[in-house]
Amino acid sequence: MNENELFRLALGLAAPWQVKSLEFSAEKKRLDIRFDFPKGSQFPCPECGRLCGAYDTENRTWRHLNFFQHETYLHARLPRVSCPDHKVKTVEAPWARPGAGFTLLFEALVMILAKNNMTPKAIGRLVGEHDTRIWRILEHYVEKARERVDMSEVHQVGMDETSQAKGHEYVTTVMDLEERRILFATKGKDAETVKAFREDLEKHGGRAEQVQEISMDMSPAFQKGAAAEFPQAQITFDPFHLMKLMNKAVDEVRREEQKERPELKGSKYLWLKNEWNHTERQKKQFQALRQLDLRTNKAHHLKGVFQDLYACDPKEGEALLKRWYYWATHSRMQPIIDFAKTIKRHWNGVVRWFQTKISNGLLEGMNSLIQAAKARSRGFRNPKYFITMIYLIGAKLKFQLPEVLPATHTK
Repeated sequence: MNENELFRLALGLAAPWQVKSLEFSAEKKRLDIRFDFPKGSQFPCPECGRLCGAYDTENRTWRHLNFFQHETYLHARLPRVSCPDHKVKTVEAPWARPGAGFTLLFEALVMILAKNNMTPKAIGRLVGEHDTRIWRILEHYVEKARERVDMSEVHQVGMDETSQAKGHEYVTTVMDLEERRILFATKGKDAETVKAFREDLEKHGGRAEQVQEISMDMSPAFQKGAAAEFPQAQITFDPFHLMKLMNKAVDEVRREEQKERPELKGSKYLWLKNEWNHTERQKKQFQALRQLDLRTNKAHHLKGVFQDLYACDPKEGEALLKRWYYWATHSRMQPIIDFAKTIKRHWNGVVRWFQTKISNGLLEGMNSLIQAAKARSRGFRNPKYFITMIYLIGAKLKFQLPEVLPATHTK
């Protein structure tokens, strides 16, 4: 067995494809493998599969997996066949997808590395390719995998936005709360993003009326979009978002009070963090402040009671929230009163949690992974790249990646 035949078997090539020549350069750290086929070979028409003779050929090159540390390139003259029914068509290379500059196995390697949290820039450095070409591979396989996604059993979703870049550039993500997978991501955070999700849901076998529960923050845009696109769905306002608003109210009380009580300066995070997360130094400082007659203490206590509502018996939740609302609106602290009135305006969505127990906690966790990936990549210059990475991280996509080069159909 000569070396050409050995490489033909190693590459999984089927007749009529043959390894014509091998060119190895130790200086360039490069291996070039040239394929060819015997005169008179027939190939299937890409449209109908009918075997036809070669009309003419077109020279092409593909990057392949490295041969040890040496970059490897495959070269071949792709035949064009003259089909009686479909005229002249270029035959597809069995080792690469149409229009790609890489072999299927090279692309499979890229996808495996990306799925294991390697950034496109890092992959590019490893394989010696510009990250723009790596992104094209990722986008192709993500798009193909999303075409096969089944959304016919989606009933509960969570909606949230995550920052794509500085300057208030956001991407909206939608998660299937039951399957814990990202369903959809799109640029922006207005009502049109909800419409875009409904359209994508229907493309993947889902129906708007089957979505019965939606978890979201109090974004007016999300509320408007949900009312228009999912009118039958019940809204649950995310308790994590409500706690953020409560923390903001407590901090506003502190900032106003510290004008006359200088001991409050520098204590912002003592009131915003949960007490069990305090450091030893913070515990001592916090206990000292708790001994003082401060409005901030009262605001913080109201925050603690509000937080405890989410651990109470769901049957008592609404009644306890009514008592808390009365207490908050009589607190004589305007930020707390304003927050309580916000709760009142969104009452049904707030108390809905005591029935559904759904939240955006899973989405918040996913957003942490997404932001970590953004930090590793030092940002994404293109929102399409950011959305592709979101799907890679959280969509649980099933990629159809080759393990060996597929055989061609020949006569």
